[in-house]
Amino acid sequence: MTPAQLRRAREALDTFLIETPSWGFADTGTRFGKFFQDAAAIDLGDKLADAGHVHALMGCCPTVAVHVLWDFVPGEDPKSVAKLARKHGVKIGAINPNLFQDQEYKWGSFGNSDPAVRARALQHCFDSVAIGRAVGSEYVSLWFADGTNYPGQESIRARKAAFEESLGALHRKLAPNQTMLVEYKPFEPAFYATDIADWGMAYLLSKKAGPRAKVLVDTGHHYAATNIEQIVAWLLDEDMLGGFHFNDRRYADDDLTLGSIDPYQIFRIFHEIHLFAHERRRRPKIAYMIDQCHNEKPKIEATIQTVVIAQELFAKAALVDHEALLRAQLKRDVVTAELILKKAFFTDVSPALASWRKANRLAADPLAEHRRSGYERTAAADRRRRRKEMGISRGGSFA
Repeated sequence: MTPAQLRRAREALDTFLIETPSWGFADTGTRFGKFFQDAAAIDLGDKLADAGHVHALMGCCPTVAVHVLWDFVPGEDPKSVAKLARKHGVKIGAINPNLFQDQEYKWGSFGNSDPAVRARALQHCFDSVAIGRAVGSEYVSLWFADGTNYPGQESIRARKAAFEESLGALHRKLAPNQTMLVEYKPFEPAFYATDIADWGMAYLLSKKAGPRAKVLVDTGHHYAATNIEQIVAWLLDEDMLGGFHFNDRRYADDDLTLGSIDPYQIFRIFHEIHLFAHERRRRPKIAYMIDQCHNEKPKIEATIQTVVIAQELFAKAALVDHEALLRAQLKRDVVTAELILKKAFFTDVSPALASWRKANRLAADPLAEHRRSGYERTAAADRRRRRKEMGISRGGSFA
């Protein structure tokens, strides 16, 4: 790397913060069953401890996304959760309402034709906004399982109207410093008509809700041929990109570590963000979050892998020569334009990562340091003992 490249990569890394998910440290499974790891977190204290360990290794993961029903005890002061997070060296990040788990949501939440169920879902979101205020969170992150499985099952337009009404009501409850992120997903569990199936639907609903509603792009929530960086470029241009959920996918909505399938795609996404910042002379405010649940890889190791590759690809994308790219585009020199991106992608940025970690007093190799620390072995032994004392049986459980 040249000195100029080293500087640009390090400056990019200084701005890049990544939120870890509390649920990513706990036992998870597939629709067929739940698969256990001895070191998986038992409770919120374990989750925050694991997240704090990751942040101590990585130096760029200061916040933890939480699920309201999974991470907060009814009647408990949310500030006690914020205090527990601080104890482990992190803060509470995005607040995630749970609008898909309870039996009442069989036919949907915000899109449900029953006004009583919609009111219940909305009140849960109001409570989530209040929790966010109490713990100092800027974001309420919304994902809906709503939709229908059969033609003629319900009115598509009526469900759209119900979403518009509920999201507008929720937006009016936000504090001035809060933003609601509206996520989309093409299918599952609704296989005929998912109520928020793509970025355009999320965009329209967010625009109608109000100025503090933005779109959240989950890198796994797309069909295989989708051009995600084009979606990102459009949302950036409209000032409607609010955040990311990082993972990778072979088909659509896989919980794979970032870049494990197509690192060049993630690079191209980051390039659009850097290019926007270069052209507009300002960095867009984007919440970068991980959304992964691992059954085969150890959970902390998978999280570290994702953060490492995200940093690497973000640094690589910062090396694109924007002026040279513009000249090639104006000349319609397609080959040169493509090669400019490829040159940055294939640049070895390990010197920049090493320099940045040294400056921040971090381990040169976070994954190796984690393994040397013995944290996972200690956590596994402790959590096996506690499960036994608590009488937690894990055999034969179904997800």
